[in-house]
Amino acid sequence: MGEAANAAQATLAASNHAVVVNAAVATPLPAMWMPRWPISGTLLLAWRNLTHERTRFAATLIGVVFSVALMGIQLGLLIGFARTASGLVDSTPADLWVLPYGTANVDISGQLLQRREIEALSLPDVASADSLLVQFAFWKTPDGRTESVSIVGFDPATRVGAPPGVDDDTLRALQIDDGILVERLFMQKLGVERLGQIVEINGQRARVVGFTDGIRSFTQSPYVFTTHARATRFVNYHPTQTTYVLVRLRPGADVDVVRSQLQARLPRTDVVTPGEFASRTQYYWLVITGAGFALLLAAGLGLMVGTVIVGQTLYSSTIDRLTEYATLRAMGASAAWLRRIVLSQAVLSASLGYSVGIVLVWAAAQLSSFSTVLVSLPIWNALLLAALTLGMCAMGAWMSIRRLARIEPSSVFQ
Repeated sequence: MGEAANAAQATLAASNHAVVVNAAVATPLPAMWMPRWPISGTLLLAWRNLTHERTRFAATLIGVVFSVALMGIQLGLLIGFARTASGLVDSTPADLWVLPYGTANVDISGQLLQRREIEALSLPDVASADSLLVQFAFWKTPDGRTESVSIVGFDPATRVGAPPGVDDDTLRALQIDDGILVERLFMQKLGVERLGQIVEINGQRARVVGFTDGIRSFTQSPYVFTTHARATRFVNYHPTQTTYVLVRLRPGADVDVVRSQLQARLPRTDVVTPGEFASRTQYYWLVITGAGFALLLAAGLGLMVGTVIVGQTLYSSTIDRLTEYATLRAMGASAAWLRRIVLSQAVLSASLGYSVGIVLVWAAAQLSSFSTVLVSLPIWNALLLAALTLGMCAMGAWMSIRRLARIEPSSVFQ
């Protein structure tokens, strides 16, 4: 194999007039940038094959970058939508949620009577039980437009259900008559320009006394926070009605045991953990509504586009150099070594394309922090993108590898 590698390097240097290689060390290429560290003859030959046609090489990189960016942004949107859908559940401190029976997600719910709080508190392991009201309402903007909002009513005294990051001064301001909190990201949509602005919710007067930061809504109906009593008035509920009861347990209590006890004591309800309710909400919005499938379909499209572009480039490069590959086979190079050349080309394409593409995905994720739609890029998603990119380029190399397998060394003498 050492002799075959040296012969391949010598043939390459003669044909391209670019480098002189020994068995283990290569000098930099004058025609294209190359890393200034020792590289193997196989990797060098793969690099030269890729960069021999610069236009084709640039098209390959653009295709890989496009595919990585498309897959990354679509998967980031999927993760961001999942987090947004269950954001209200995830940010609310509770050990158990008591829901109206059959509730599929946190945004759309039936009604409970507030006396469920007292019934829950009758269990010795329950430390507290608080009502949370979540219901859609209509918001009229100053220019006369009507927007849908989601009213969230909680008890400022216990802070259970309060938006995360809101300070005590803001909660005290919420105690004034008609006070509400609005998400900053949706200020333009709702026509809110300043603190103290008077608005209209379901035909009733409300005053903006504070803002929340980064609380998105999957339905794009902004969450508007207020006291529970005021929320019942906004959505025309009876003062004794609510939508959820949030239960917190005493230290050391067994969640499963208390859950079974609550379920037996509160008929026609669902008693679930926050994790179960968050998963139920995500499943509804991403699977039942089909939103998640659309994002996965777009990510799959990016994978297919990248595979086709890389495959076409590698196959064209292989066909153009069939004579050289046949010469190498006639000189004793093994089929496995030739396959490694093609796979090295795929790895180089994947590495360079991924490096640029992941930066674009990261930039999109950073910019999304200022928008109502979140693109999330956790570490595991970046690693998944790297694996998908390598797999995409490896699949693209498959046709070339099959073509190399059919090379006859004797064809070089014909």
